[in-house]
Amino acid sequence: MARRRLSLVLLVAAALVGVQLATAGVAQAAVRVLYYDASQAQEFVQVVRQGAANWNSSVVNVRLEPVPAGRTPNIRVYADNGWPRAYTRSLGNGYWYMGRQAVNQGYYQPRISTHEFGHLLGLPDRRTGLCSDLMSGSSAPVSCTNAFPNAREAAEVDSRFRSLAPVPARSYIWSGAAA
Repeated sequence: MARRRLSLVLLVAAALVGVQLATAGVAQAAVRVLYYDASQAQEFVQVVRQGAANWNSSVVNVRLEPVPAGRTPNIRVYADNGWPRAYTRSLGNGYWYMGRQAVNQGYYQPRISTHEFGHLLGLPDRRTGLCSDLMSGSSAPVSCTNAFPNAREAAEVDSRFRSLAPVPARSYIWSGAAA
C-alpha cells in the first residue's frame, strides 16, 4: 500500500513539473506534421510563424512546421490586399491569404494568422462575436487580441487529427462569408 502511494505521489509530482513518463503497453498515436510555406507571405512571415506556434502550443495530434528544403508543403501562405481567407483541399491541405484589408482596419495580426490556420485544421467560421472564440473571426471586436484557440476549438482539431476524419473542402473569408 505504501509503495502504491509513493508511486502515485511521484507520478503527480512529475506531472506538476512537466515531466512526461512513458508507460509500457500504452500505444500513442503519431503526431501528424503539416508543413507550411510562408515564403510568399511577404511582411507577414513572422506572424505566420506565430500562428503556427499558437496551434502547436494548443494541440497534441498535429504540428505545423516550416517546410524543409525539397519537400512539398501541405499549406501555402500568401499576402495580398484583400480580406484574409483560406481555401482547403482536404484536412490539413490548402492555402490561405494574410489579407491587408483586415490588417489595415486594425485586426490583431497573430489572431488572423492563427484563425486562418484553424480553417486548414478543419474549423469553420463561427460568428459568435466572442473574443474567446478564435474562429469567431471578424465578428469579434477589432480590439480583440486573443490569438489562441479555446479548449473546444483545440479539442475539435485534436479529434479530427486523431481520427483523421474527412473535412469537406471549403473556402473561408475573414468577414465570415464562405467563398
